[in-house]
Amino acid sequence: MSHNQNVVAVILGGGAGSRLFPLTRERSKPAVPLGGKYRLIDVPVSNCINSDITQIFVLTQYNSASLNRHISRTYRFSTFSTGFVEILAAEQRNDNSDWFQGTADAVRQMLPHLRTSKVKTLLILSGDHLYRMDYRRFLARHFETKADVTISVIPAKREDAEGFGLLKADDKGKILEFSEKPKGDALEAMRVDTTSFGLTADEAERRPFLASMGIYVFNYEKLKELLRSDIAAVDFGGEIIPAAIDKYNVQAFLFDNYWEDIGTIRAFYEANLDLASPLPKFNFFNAEAPIYTRSRYLPPSKLHGCDIDNSMVCEGCILNGVYARNSIIGLRNRLDPGVRIEDSIVMGSDFFESIEEIDANLASGTPHIGIGENTLIRRAIIDKDVRIGKNVQLLNLERIDRMDAEDGSYFIREGIIIVPKGATIHDGIRI
Repeated sequence: MSHNQNVVAVILGGGAGSRLFPLTRERSKPAVPLGGKYRLIDVPVSNCINSDITQIFVLTQYNSASLNRHISRTYRFSTFSTGFVEILAAEQRNDNSDWFQGTADAVRQMLPHLRTSKVKTLLILSGDHLYRMDYRRFLARHFETKADVTISVIPAKREDAEGFGLLKADDKGKILEFSEKPKGDALEAMRVDTTSFGLTADEAERRPFLASMGIYVFNYEKLKELLRSDIAAVDFGGEIIPAAIDKYNVQAFLFDNYWEDIGTIRAFYEANLDLASPLPKFNFFNAEAPIYTRSRYLPPSKLHGCDIDNSMVCEGCILNGVYARNSIIGLRNRLDPGVRIEDSIVMGSDFFESIEEIDANLASGTPHIGIGENTLIRRAIIDKDVRIGKNVQLLNLERIDRMDAEDGSYFIREGIIIVPKGATIHDGIRI
């Protein structure tokens, strides 16, 4: 009997996703599109499936229709397997009108839903990280060391370390201390000799800190005790983990590979564009551990007279005379002659417009879904189902760092122009 039968994975879908606004204006964070055809949630769910963990709960702050639709259409296991992917949304109860107060509070509220008595181990994951991990190794470390809690850590450089919860471990990997985002002397005090985790002397010198990735393996009974003993604790990093270190056997599992937290617009933008580079840090072409998503049965894309380089083009697109560099062109994109796209993410659309609809729209002065002739787009994120007319320029020539258009048709965050889902930008507009 493998341990995995008794492992349940819980993916924390993140808060209201305000740092990813306006991408999260109409969807929960796990449903935010990634790499043209995937969604953020596909990464941890696929990691679970590839690690033989098929009992998966996704916790989200608000139930977004797109997340429900995506999960129910994508992850259907055979009737004879015990596998499931189920969404649990924060419930507003009489005694608690608030959203989840933090990561630990979310898990505390979901424990009653673990109806099965067989759960021995809980794998707690984050819904907005881009990485590929075989959780079997993480679990093996947990069982070998007879740990109550195991925390996945990544070796960090000094300049990165300040932004993380840092852990101090002995040379066997037992965690002795936790410090949330320490600065100055407190930071220095958290240095660890990472050679004991298998890093070379040079690497250990360069990355002498152990940063918590915010993913954990818990002994189920011990987690219940921790959540019960401190009813006020709402956060894993800040409260539950320090309490566990005092009481229990807490171990570190070292992960030394690409890992990116996609919590902000800039991180989202950079991680996506990196996927289109010749040697991306995260490789979707790994046949051993594929990333799953919904199969949509779309026709192949058609390209006529295009000049496209360092870019990803997804299925169902019609591109006529398009110039694109370092960009992601998502599903069902219809791009007209003379369109130039640089360093941008164009997410595409959820449906095809018929020729009749396009003609009717044009007659009423509404652009078709997609991008009209001779439009220039640079350093932008164009969300789904957006209509951009002809001769539009989205270039942020004034280098504005942050702005909200009065009509809500676009936003600028960290210098990146974002056109939210379903917005329309009429002919000739310049931003």
